[in-house]
Amino acid sequence: MRQYLDAKQQHPDALVFFRVGDFYEMFYEDALTAARALDLTLTSRSKDGSGAAIPMCGVPHHAADGYVARLVKKGFRVAICEQVEDPKQAKGVVRREVVRVVSPGTLIDDAHLDAREPAFLMAFAPGPPPAVEGRPDTRRAARPRAYGLAMLDFSTGEFQVAEYEGDVGRQAVIDEVAVFRPRELVVSSDLDRATELSGFGDLPVTGAEPWTFDPARARETLCNQLGVRTLEGVGLEHRSAATAAAGALIQYLRDTQKRDLTHVREVRFRESSQWLMVDSTTFRHLEIVDANDGSRDGSLLGTIDRTVTAMGSRRLRAWLVRPLLARERIQDRLDAVEEFAFQTVVRGKLREALKSVGDVERLVARVVLGTAGPRDLVALRHSAEVLPRLRTTLSEMHAPLVTSLLAELDDLTDVRGDIESTLVDEAPALARDGGCIRTGADVELDALREVSHGGRRQIADMEAAERVRTGITSLKIRFNRVFGYYIEVSRANLHAVPSDYRRKQTIAGGERFITPALKEYEERVVGADDQILERELALFEALLQRVAAESARIQDTARALAGLDVLAGLADTATALDYTKPQLHDGDELFATDVRHPVVERHCAESFVPNDVRLDGQSQQVVILTGPNMGGKSTFLRQTALLSVLAQAGSFVPARQAKLPIVDRIFARVGASDNIARGQSTFMVEMQETAHILHTATSKSLVLLDEIGRGTATFDGLSIAWAVAEYLATHEVHRPRTLFATHYHELTDLAEALPNVANYHVVAREYKNEVVFLRKVVPGRSDRSYGIQVARLAGLPPSVVRRARAILDDLERDDLSRGGRPALSASAEPQSQLGLFQNNGSGDRLARRLREVDVERLTPMDALTLLADLKGELADD
Repeated sequence: MRQYLDAKQQHPDALVFFRVGDFYEMFYEDALTAARALDLTLTSRSKDGSGAAIPMCGVPHHAADGYVARLVKKGFRVAICEQVEDPKQAKGVVRREVVRVVSPGTLIDDAHLDAREPAFLMAFAPGPPPAVEGRPDTRRAARPRAYGLAMLDFSTGEFQVAEYEGDVGRQAVIDEVAVFRPRELVVSSDLDRATELSGFGDLPVTGAEPWTFDPARARETLCNQLGVRTLEGVGLEHRSAATAAAGALIQYLRDTQKRDLTHVREVRFRESSQWLMVDSTTFRHLEIVDANDGSRDGSLLGTIDRTVTAMGSRRLRAWLVRPLLARERIQDRLDAVEEFAFQTVVRGKLREALKSVGDVERLVARVVLGTAGPRDLVALRHSAEVLPRLRTTLSEMHAPLVTSLLAELDDLTDVRGDIESTLVDEAPALARDGGCIRTGADVELDALREVSHGGRRQIADMEAAERVRTGITSLKIRFNRVFGYYIEVSRANLHAVPSDYRRKQTIAGGERFITPALKEYEERVVGADDQILERELALFEALLQRVAAESARIQDTARALAGLDVLAGLADTATALDYTKPQLHDGDELFATDVRHPVVERHCAESFVPNDVRLDGQSQQVVILTGPNMGGKSTFLRQTALLSVLAQAGSFVPARQAKLPIVDRIFARVGASDNIARGQSTFMVEMQETAHILHTATSKSLVLLDEIGRGTATFDGLSIAWAVAEYLATHEVHRPRTLFATHYHELTDLAEALPNVANYHVVAREYKNEVVFLRKVVPGRSDRSYGIQVARLAGLPPSVVRRARAILDDLERDDLSRGGRPALSASAEPQSQLGLFQNNGSGDRLARRLREVDVERLTPMDALTLLADLKGELADD
């Protein structure tokens, strides 16, 4: 219990799984918590010093992984306290230590991870706030506050670091958190979480020692991990916030995993200038990796993902989450996809071969961390067996990116051979299950197996030999667990017992003996199975270490395989779904014909209607798009944005022809949302998102706005929508290409006033009192919104629809009664509350009297008198 309490003191925020024999036990509050969370039977053990029983529960050690995963998914951290010495050789109580801490960001068991999703652990390190005027440290005010962010997928070793500055930088951090969805966030334990983590959403947050975030200590930790003397080569030498986050993250993993992180061998500094930035709002509205209902199938990723391997699926997701800005790199991807699209036979052979490739990225990580089992290594071997065939298959490919990826492939002949010569083909999942080492791999193991498997034959031979030597035909060699092996001789034959027999036990019918030869055999045989398992574990651990030593080669090969899988998958998508190769340029014209929405096209019941789109910096920099609800405006906006996302990720696009500029950012304000938890209405959220767009968009950005201003009064909304559209079209520096969908038909007048604004509308027609949506976008204004027809289609009661039509007719004739209210229907009750002043003459008279009153000289008594007079006049009327 002293050992347990020591472990708990070291990890007070974790549930301690304390190894006792074949179980992991939990005590005190941990037992109460775990019993509730896992539905375990709660027991107790001997009383502690205070005389109270100690609550206790446990799980079998061989099933612990499943229980640990369940606890982690419920938000707990679990410290595994293992026996670290052999109980047979221990003096006194077996020594135990915490060997690792499992948390949401460090859970790497394949059975509990989505193979197609990354599992990022993230660290956040805000730099010191800017200096306040008048303080001695005002020199810091020259540079905005920096925010460091580090992301590491512990299951693969992928390590990325970024640094942002100022208010825009803080928003970028929030966007990164929303887009990459880390499983756990590590921050300094002294961080003001309420302030610094505002906007980060609901994710597990773990506090780490503040000293690990010290830039100098973090730099030392990072240099040690990467094996370098300076961080200049990775772009972090003068980025203290990013270095603090990265170093703290490495230290956190060392402290919790108690292992060398040799699979984390490089870090990539992510410059925002390298990627097409898609903020969290746009990311959500465009449904890039998740549909609105949270499913993958209804997303862009789910639609175009035809990769064969899990690591290929994760790589495609990474390409879509952060498309490229460098035209040369984008072109390399597109050229490779194009070649795979034309090389149908080669693509088919590659994809068929990749079906035999496991998740090598995660396999090698488990090997390095020592958690891989025999079956994992056999899977690695089978994956490596495919490599020579892949190299031959792709030998005729000429696209630069394909040849580059081929150069990174290592056949891993030595690794494959080592695994094959050591492990059986049908290996168990766990080495402790036994039987994983191949016969012939180790002489000592083979001898032990011979002793174990050949025991009966050897005993029979020895028994026959002793009968001949002694002449005692009834002599028998037997075994029991108490006395081991012995020779049994009946009382009638005791006179023939040789002198080298040593008496072991007297029984009713005779005597039991042992001989030096039998004793030697017993020492070899008894416990042979334990020795076999011990030897197998030693051989397997040695194999793990040899494979781990080649982790760098295996990781490079895995990443090359993932890249080839993505390129071939995108080519397969392009040929199957009739996508075309986009032409990228550095200008400002975005022109595409017969564009389709990739997701809607695959899921809609009727035939999808494609549309053309043109945006530029001169005559069509801002397009005002009008038309009815359900006509397809939002779909048109989204499919235009997805053109750039797909193209800059390296994919073909769903269009007949596409000439696209390089876009630096995409902003999509499409659809209504609110934030009830933070007390923000739909309109407030809409205005905040719009403000972010106006402050951040550049002339290279693509802006998509849908129904700005609809959440408030008509004139307020129209005024805001007009001002926003005008701002985007007339800003002196930044004029992003903009699609502005609206029901405010007044905005179409902007096209007459501004040469860079154009009007388009979605065509709809009314036929026999029915609205027909043609879903075609054409130049010009729309004539009406067809809102009442849409309301009827939505199922409003016929009486309501008829009443709406009558009111609309009155409004259109400007025939309003009682100061602007629609005339009451015949069946409606009279209005119970009239206006303050009615148009019967009294209102004008009372208003005239009120204007004559000098309020500043009016005494309270005069005011009461005046009020009584006015009331009397109203009574007279």
